[in-house]
Amino acid sequence: MRGLNLFIAGMFLFTLVTSCNSDDDSNGINNGNINAITNVVKTGTWKITTFSENGNDETNNFTGYNFTFGDNNVLTATNGADVHTGTWSVTTSNSSSDDNSANDIDFNIGFVSPQEFTDLSDDWDIIEYSSGVIKLIDVSGGNGGTDYLTFEKN
Repeated sequence: MRGLNLFIAGMFLFTLVTSCNSDDDSNGINNGNINAITNVVKTGTWKITTFSENGNDETNNFTGYNFTFGDNNVLTATNGADVHTGTWSVTTSNSSSDDNSANDIDFNIGFVSPQEFTDLSDDWDIIEYSSGVIKLIDVSGGNGGTDYLTFEKN
């Protein structure tokens, strides 16, 4: 009976060790999440609740704007009659120079104007996402500054 218990304990330990993967991102974001993230952001409208650029809180630049992540990668920011159109996508990075693992997911945003919105243009790394929140980070390669961007569903 003791031999059977040792065998079962050994099999459990073997299963535990072999099921762990050191390539996983620490935040649980992996390539299998691209469709899930895309589907989450395409439902409803979103607002920016945090935008910090190099330690400076610039969230107020986006107060009153509702963001819609639409089909064909069209990103629309609307504040009454004020409308700005940009692009968005969720892609696999695969860049060895990226800040995280070589196979992480990037949340890409692009605006050409106005200046406040061009500051959002980047290939952001996803810190966390759920049906109501998307938290993003970008570490600048040039000056090493860190930017944070959070969208919350309206």
